[in-house]
Amino acid sequence: MHKRTSEAALRNRDAILAVLERVLPAAGVVLEIASGSGEHAVAFATALGGLTWQPSERDAEGLASIAAWAAELGPPNLRPAVELDVQRWPWPVREADAIVCINMIHIAPWSACEALLRGAGALLQPGAPLYLYGAMKLDGRFTAPSNADFDASLRARDPSWGVRDLAEVTAAAQAQGLVLEELVPMPANNFSLILRRV
Repeated sequence: MHKRTSEAALRNRDAILAVLERVLPAAGVVLEIASGSGEHAVAFATALGGLTWQPSERDAEGLASIAAWAAELGPPNLRPAVELDVQRWPWPVREADAIVCINMIHIAPWSACEALLRGAGALLQPGAPLYLYGAMKLDGRFTAPSNADFDASLRARDPSWGVRDLAEVTAAAQAQGLVLEELVPMPANNFSLILRRV
């Protein structure tokens, strides 16, 4: 069985959905970058039936897990996952009315965050949202001791990984025509960032 389970996805799904219901358009295509196990894709596509949900992953293991979840529980508005590495341009998806990316930019080098923002800036139309979720530093400071520990564990696995600073992310986003509209505190010392294409 290729299906994977993510405890984090099960834990944060409802809190994230509450924000997505508010900030995503009522209809259109949502590109989810780094869909992971696929559990979010199935849950969000099911809950947001007016949207077409396009999951993506960069590795075969992730793509297989998404396919397995979709085969078991996938609603009709969930598209088959596509292989997508944010650092390889052009992306295989040429249109999106919104982009969602959960728990990626800290478990990847900074260049991946920059590539995500560059791709979003190129793909999204004015007014369209880019939704980011995860731990963040504010003004260079961790918001909780657990986030400092998390950052240390990430950097021990790969020195190019780590919890990002909000100011650095928003500056890089602004360079690609994306402005921070809202910062939403989330459970477990995480944040939702809603950026809009100008």
